[in-house]
Amino acid sequence: MLIAIGGVVSGVLANVVSNLASNLLSELAASVLGPTSIALAVGGIVGFVVYEVRRRRAERDVDPEPTDVLTTPAAGAPNLPYTAEFTGRGEHVEAVLKLLSEEHAVAVLGRRAVGTSACAVQAANLCREDFPDGQYYLDLRRHGRPRSAQQVLTALARILGTTPPASGRPDALVAAADAVRGQLDGRRILLVLDNVDRPDQVRPLLPPTARTCRLLLAGGPALVGLKGVVAHWIAEPGTSEAVELFAAAGGAAPAARVRRADPRTDPAVRDIVDLCGRQPRTVRALGYRTAQHGWRHSDVLDALRRAVHTPPHQRLAVSPAARLITERDTAYRTLSREARRLYRVMSLIPAPVDRPTIAALAGRHPERVTALLDQLAAAAFVVGAPGDRYEIRPLLADSARLHLRDADPVRARVAAQARLTRHLAGRAERHAANLAVLGAPPDREWSLPLDDDPYGWFDLHQELLLAVVRVPAGAAETLPRRVRRWWFRLAVALCGWLAYAERLDEWEQVCRTVLATPTADDRPEIAGWAHNELGVLRRRRHDPHGAAAALTLAVNERGRGGTAQARMNLGLALLDLGQLDDAVEHLEMSRRHRSGADRAGHALTELGLGAAQLARGELDSAHHHLVRAANTFRSVGDARGYAAALTNLVLVHAGLGEHLDAAQAWRAALREYESVNDPTSRATALLNAGATLLTSTPGQARVAYDLLTESRRLREETRPTAGLARTLLYLGDACAALGEHADARRHWADAATVAEEVGDDQALAAADARLEDDATDRVT
Repeated sequence: MLIAIGGVVSGVLANVVSNLASNLLSELAASVLGPTSIALAVGGIVGFVVYEVRRRRAERDVDPEPTDVLTTPAAGAPNLPYTAEFTGRGEHVEAVLKLLSEEHAVAVLGRRAVGTSACAVQAANLCREDFPDGQYYLDLRRHGRPRSAQQVLTALARILGTTPPASGRPDALVAAADAVRGQLDGRRILLVLDNVDRPDQVRPLLPPTARTCRLLLAGGPALVGLKGVVAHWIAEPGTSEAVELFAAAGGAAPAARVRRADPRTDPAVRDIVDLCGRQPRTVRALGYRTAQHGWRHSDVLDALRRAVHTPPHQRLAVSPAARLITERDTAYRTLSREARRLYRVMSLIPAPVDRPTIAALAGRHPERVTALLDQLAAAAFVVGAPGDRYEIRPLLADSARLHLRDADPVRARVAAQARLTRHLAGRAERHAANLAVLGAPPDREWSLPLDDDPYGWFDLHQELLLAVVRVPAGAAETLPRRVRRWWFRLAVALCGWLAYAERLDEWEQVCRTVLATPTADDRPEIAGWAHNELGVLRRRRHDPHGAAAALTLAVNERGRGGTAQARMNLGLALLDLGQLDDAVEHLEMSRRHRSGADRAGHALTELGLGAAQLARGELDSAHHHLVRAANTFRSVGDARGYAAALTNLVLVHAGLGEHLDAAQAWRAALREYESVNDPTSRATALLNAGATLLTSTPGQARVAYDLLTESRRLREETRPTAGLARTLLYLGDACAALGEHADARRHWADAATVAEEVGDDQALAAADARLEDDATDRVT
């Protein structure tokens, strides 16, 4: 009664509203519109309706894209479907056929939409004659959702004529499964269960006990380890097989007006299918659409490459080909919403990364990220890497970037990029600050946890850090403003590690990338930092002229706040060039500009002033500066700086005739270098020690020879330098003191050759003088 009243009331209201609307329209037409206007309006409405009807009819008449490879049988049909234009996978089909001849239950496993169904059904069709009592097929997925175990057994009971389960209770499922086994027992029947998403869907049927029947499953990785089932894995088709899929789908499309190149011979198609991730459904859809519209393969490839390689913070209209790939990605659509988002933002990471970084990138709690990563790994979207790190499978990386560009606006992509860069910059700064404190070589075996070991952390994440900092050409000029600050801080920390690890080429690349950013133009202090780094780098490469040029730019651009370090480095470069007065001037200005709290900076400046005063022969002033530098370095815990100050003090004490103090200094310096990864400075300390012993204690010539031999070994591991020439010079002196004149002449000749090569005129003159004196002595 209530339902009837509701229907009457709704009908009355509908009539009232309809009459009211018609009255309002008629009054409006009578008062505002004339007869001609009314006729035009009605004609336009009718024309639009006709057009829309024809458009929808035309859409219905267009052949569907051949993405479904199975011709699904009617409900309850006791026959297998056939595969449509099955291509490739020959070795997998043969392997499944061999397993079916030997095993009762076989599972074809792979990630979603990789072709497990087509492979299983193709194999089942090829062995139809081996099962004359029937070949039955059941899709365990209804309307995109997995069937329950009760629904599976009910469908099988309807197909085989057995009793369906009375309920979903375990005992009812066992009884229904026993009835199915009884129906199959003793008969040569092949039962194909397709799209098995969960083990519980088929577990009541396992293990199969029928002697002659066979059970063939097709599903995903969740079926791994099912008792009584032999698994055969398949992955994405190879590039050649994917090209065949592309061409076969294109051959089924309506002929286009313009004939294009054969996909099998066009190299662009190979790149296209790789950009699709070689997903069969996507490849077939794109091949069909390309042939249908007559798209050129090169145009499709260019559009996909632009969508993949254009920086995520830049706007770009998504092409129809790129949108088609994202729309046909069945495996992606089966993920949860959060898992899809994590998969997309992980495409911003160009290298394996650990869970804390992924959590920072996604802006989610680490525990939640762990669950999502497990989901992505189970669906074969991500893979693990050493160090508890994850990355998107390389084959799917391009399609992940397409999903990111299609689903996430620029604002969201930039926000994720900023979170990633901020997180990496913070961790890199913390680890870079610990490098000088620990003072151990990069290849040392550490007992510290990975996150507490700066060398291990940088080594493990170096690929990621370099990829984030060395942005592609042109992208550095358009870095979003909210990313630039953290990106620059990451570049500074990374350069600290690259310099410490002696990775000079990568260090230079990072500096030049910084100079290419608009921030370097807007903020001179950033450009000054980059030029300062390049100057230090060129000093490491024994290019004092290039170092002085770069450091002069740094002094001019950094301003008063950051000029102290640049002036100190410029002073050291001028010291290398022998311009002692200018070097002392810049070092003094560096000391005045430094903050009083910068104790390490003051120690470096004192060290430079001591070396400059030593080169000028002002030994007392040099002793004063070097002692202050050594005390400061020791108090701040800088073993490298302390050893360098002691190395220079050896020469000062030797010049002042304080031979005992010189011996104590070089022994202390060598002890410090045992824990410092600085072979060049250690070679200098050995050279100073050997030269001091030869001039002060001739009876220690053998000890001096051993020290100089070790110095030469360390020097020869790098390019020839003035230090190598002087080491060879004193090594010859040690051989002469030991009476080994032939070896002495050989070392002096080598010293002259190296000195001439590196342009050390003073060492060259000393070597020539020793050779002449030796020749004179031999004549007399």
